[in-house]
Amino acid sequence: MSLDIAIRLTEVLLSIAVIQQSLEHLFGLRDERVLYCIRLLLALLLLAGVQSQWVSLALFVSVLYMLRRFQGPYNGGSDLLSMLLITSLAVVHLVPEGRWQEYVFGYLGLQVVFSYFKSGWSKVIHRDWRTGQALVDVFEFSVYPASEATRGWAFRPRLLLAMAWAVILFELLFPLVLLSREALVVGLAAAMSFHIANFVLFGFNRFVWVWAAAYPSLIWLQARLDVLG
Repeated sequence: MSLDIAIRLTEVLLSIAVIQQSLEHLFGLRDERVLYCIRLLLALLLLAGVQSQWVSLALFVSVLYMLRRFQGPYNGGSDLLSMLLITSLAVVHLVPEGRWQEYVFGYLGLQVVFSYFKSGWSKVIHRDWRTGQALVDVFEFSVYPASEATRGWAFRPRLLLAMAWAVILFELLFPLVLLSREALVVGLAAAMSFHIANFVLFGFNRFVWVWAAAYPSLIWLQARLDVLG
């Protein structure tokens, strides 16, 4: 995958993620409606490929406003990743074409890898995750819109122990996707399955599109490392 194609795919997928986020706020407080209507318009322009350089810069300005308005990321991990993607795109369009763009996009890809590893590390150092109790608590006491059948999984501790370690090992081993194209395919398939499962079970709908938007940078980075190797 060429750098130009990877950047354009990131713009398209990120646009969809921002559109989704913006639509959720159209019936909120007045200042929120104004902000997210602007972001919705900018996302549509980015999706269409209209003045991507200035649109991504405007989205970056909206990110700064959101950090001030909500005293930090509004919705945790999905918003943090959105901000990273928007910032990276803005910088990619501002720096000279060529090597500097590769540095920025390579940094983005490495951040995607590190985010999975960091998540796995934060789990494995906690006893509740190592014993499966963390998932028992998630399924039994979650405030998210999980079905009764899903909550019933809380009474299957052996299954949740296996699931907990599957998640931990997947996240800790995720950096291996950089070793080969085959490892990357397997890793991204597992990652997307993980995010879709969270959406189906708990309604984490924001994570699917925003993580998909992060993958072109990783696909490009792995191919670039293959060439350099």
